[in-house]
Amino acid sequence: MLSLSDSLRISSPLSDSRLSFLSQTGSRTSCQFKFVRSRRARVSRCRCSATEGPTPKRRKQIPEKYKQSEEEKGIDPVGFLSKYGITHKAFAQFLRERYKSLKDLKDEILTRHFSLKEMSTGYELMGMHRNVQHRVDFLEWAPGARYCALIGDFNGWSTTRNCAREGHFGHDDYGYWFIILEDKLREGEEPDKLYFQQYNYADDYDKGDTGITIEEIFKKANDEYWEPGEDRFIKSRYEVAAKLYEEMFGPNGSQTEEELEAMPDAATRYKTWKEQQKIDPASNLPSYDVVDSGKEYDIYNIIGDPESFKKFRMKQPPIAYWLETKKGRKGWLQKYMPALPHGSKYRVYFNTPNGPLERVPAWANFVIPDADGMQALAVHWEPPPEYAYKWKYKLPVKPKSLRIYECHVGISGQEPKISSFSDFISKVLPHVKEAGYNAIQIIGVVEHKDYFTVGYRVTNFYAVSSRYGTPDDFKRLVDEAHGLGLLVFLEIVHSYAAADEMVGLSLFDGTNDCYFHTGKRGHHKFWGTRMFKYGDLDVLHFLLSNLNWWVEEYHVDGFHFHSLSSMLYTHSGFASFTGDMDEYCNQYVDKEALLYLILANEVLHALHPNVITIAEDATLYPGLCDPTSQGGLGFDYFTNLSASEMWLALLENTPDHEWCMSKIVSTLVGDRQNTDKMLLYAENHNQSISGGRSFAEILIGNSLGKSSISQESLLRGCSLHKMIRLITSTIGGHAYLNFMGNEFGHPKRVEFPMSSNNFSFSLANRRWDLLEDDVHYRLFSFDKDMMDLDKNGRILSRGLANIHHVNDTTMVISYLRGPNLFVFNFHPVNSYERYIIGVEEAGEYQVTLNTDEKKYGGRALLGHDQNIQRTISRRADGMRFCLEVPLPSRSAQVYKLTRILRA
Repeated sequence: MLSLSDSLRISSPLSDSRLSFLSQTGSRTSCQFKFVRSRRARVSRCRCSATEGPTPKRRKQIPEKYKQSEEEKGIDPVGFLSKYGITHKAFAQFLRERYKSLKDLKDEILTRHFSLKEMSTGYELMGMHRNVQHRVDFLEWAPGARYCALIGDFNGWSTTRNCAREGHFGHDDYGYWFIILEDKLREGEEPDKLYFQQYNYADDYDKGDTGITIEEIFKKANDEYWEPGEDRFIKSRYEVAAKLYEEMFGPNGSQTEEELEAMPDAATRYKTWKEQQKIDPASNLPSYDVVDSGKEYDIYNIIGDPESFKKFRMKQPPIAYWLETKKGRKGWLQKYMPALPHGSKYRVYFNTPNGPLERVPAWANFVIPDADGMQALAVHWEPPPEYAYKWKYKLPVKPKSLRIYECHVGISGQEPKISSFSDFISKVLPHVKEAGYNAIQIIGVVEHKDYFTVGYRVTNFYAVSSRYGTPDDFKRLVDEAHGLGLLVFLEIVHSYAAADEMVGLSLFDGTNDCYFHTGKRGHHKFWGTRMFKYGDLDVLHFLLSNLNWWVEEYHVDGFHFHSLSSMLYTHSGFASFTGDMDEYCNQYVDKEALLYLILANEVLHALHPNVITIAEDATLYPGLCDPTSQGGLGFDYFTNLSASEMWLALLENTPDHEWCMSKIVSTLVGDRQNTDKMLLYAENHNQSISGGRSFAEILIGNSLGKSSISQESLLRGCSLHKMIRLITSTIGGHAYLNFMGNEFGHPKRVEFPMSSNNFSFSLANRRWDLLEDDVHYRLFSFDKDMMDLDKNGRILSRGLANIHHVNDTTMVISYLRGPNLFVFNFHPVNSYERYIIGVEEAGEYQVTLNTDEKKYGGRALLGHDQNIQRTISRRADGMRFCLEVPLPSRSAQVYKLTRILRA
């Protein structure tokens, strides 16, 4: 019998965390021996308990923060509707039904997972992992396959040497395939005597390399812990565990459930054991007896005399001796060679009803193309500890406002080539810091097959793109950004996936119903991509774990969820929206996708309270940024896509004097219900990458200076470039974004190499040398001072702007944000010497930023004596006081209240 009181962990080939002694009551006599049935492995459940009371059910052990119940306070499925005064019965009913579906989904998840946390940590088991028992474990989900094997350069690409077959422990009812790759003994070495001997491969933990034998360690432990007279089965306690373990999971053990046979009940096992021990003297038998109470979760209790029980509880477990049995990396290297060396190339091989297939594993964390560029290969990334990247910096403090610098690593260099993570670290990160941004948002970093797709047709969701470097290179990028105080956001594409069958997830196991919907619903008819089946638990497991993976493995600080419209509607968002609430709850709305987004936000914010999630949805689905407990989707920010589209339309199609100030303001602030959660940008990557032109190209062309463009056109272009950015960044919520290079007016579009341009890299870069040109440097200087205005004056972190003056005739806009007054004159010709603007506080207002200054490429029409303005005691714009400010045409000024005057 096992009667250890210490938390002794014995690893299983299926899950190290599943086979363990777990304390349930906190007492030293309380221990459990569990084999937990899961979808990952077909393992029988048995339990050996020495507890004083019944063992609680699994569901009662779920952490409080993952529980949902009807009685939970603060839950209102339609709460945000009341908040905004929305009275739409059909949508309210839809929200209630959605909440019920969410509860049912969580209940279904908890029948197969211990908690939502476990649901989102699949990467701890899935894919390739080193096991402490000198081996590598591989787990893959392919429900449509009949046979699974690992092939690679480590086994000569053999389809039979490392396999798992249907009907054996290597394959369960949910379609999960399990393969073990045993490390190879070096010549002259012998296998360990104990099957569960552990090696700490990753660290130099060499306590077990002292030269002391296992027998000597056990003798020391037994002499210290046990008293004379106790029988052999207690004194040699490891022998029983080792034999039981080897019998069930060893090379000669049972291979199927039928061979394993049923385990007798506790009372029968105890009677058998007692019959075997009857020839021993009574003094050698333990002073305990076993009683089966018949309760489902209390298989049997141990009853003993109080004196023996007290004496047993006083014993201290010999943990130190157990640690002596664990060998470190030094011992491992001396005895073994890795079954799968670092850098090995491999694929997973399936035999399906439609024939054999080779696939890149879905959970592979490093993928590279082979020589001909057509077939990708997974790479086993397990560098030795001395070469693995070690984190240096702490995570930055979550800022109250976001100034995001959006970038693409591949085009971030000046040379016509694909730039690397190392290039980005040395050249771009210092520039971002100097420019005054506090976060970077990286697009196209998740592995994708075709470079020209910018990274939106993702093939391998757990792998950084090998075009830019290794996983450790990306870790260094994130770490160095954190060292500069920059947050790192990742643009995540879970709304669709690449349709490539040789590299991605499409027809992964030879069937159409693995990760994606079948038929038309499984294909995006406009983009040629595949649509995820969000209602499938295994797909949810894959996607939720993917989000958690990037946070845990690479320390990213948040996600920008790309193109939610394509996942929220079965028409992929390609429909005319009138804004009627019925459009958000009709038959075209994908409720399963909504539930996934709610779960994603709940899990991310529960596990990582400082994580930031940003929603990109052209339809502005109601409740994007409202709490999930109030019927919302739980995002921290949403992007206002219409703002950038408005500016582009004005610049390309509308003469300057016809610009409507009311339309500009209403577009920038939206309906003001969630303005504080809005992320605004004048232009992001779409203006440069998606076949369009940047604003600088529209306004000032491709010139590098004043020689090839008229002074008037240059002045107009630079003035509007600055004004558009200033009003966009300060009139909305707490977040602003700019795409790489646009801060200094990058004049050329981005064009990735493809067949249409003869695979040229000439436009797939950024012209950093333009910062040496006078025009572009002045634009950069203004953008830098605009960022410093928020950094020093905390503009974005304040409340919503008080927009009190919008005049379509004079083309003047003015608003207050805290002590800061913003005044814009968009008129192309008219300047105003004494324009009246209302203010609430009486005092002196000083210019802190002026777009018309000489250093920004302006005309410098404001004199130094005009930088300070004093209020006049006269009502204007509904306010008690006013200022008479000079407003040159096409210029904007920011005033700050520096001195309060009392009436």
